[in-house]
Amino acid sequence: MPQHLVEHLAAGYHVPGIFTINLDVSIGLIIEQLILIAGASYEDEYIDRIVYVPLR
Repeated sequence: MPQHLVEHLAAGYHVPGIFTINLDVSIGLIIEQLILIAGASYEDEYIDRIVYVPLR
């Protein structure tokens, strides 16, 4: 995914942000953390970025 994003951005396109997560945790925990991130973030904080969300 990182290389694809580099190519995508080089072509002049944008993404609102990509979060990668550990799919071995419960969907409930994933949703809770994404809600927390959304509430604590600026509107444009993750534009054109890939961020790993460390959940256990």
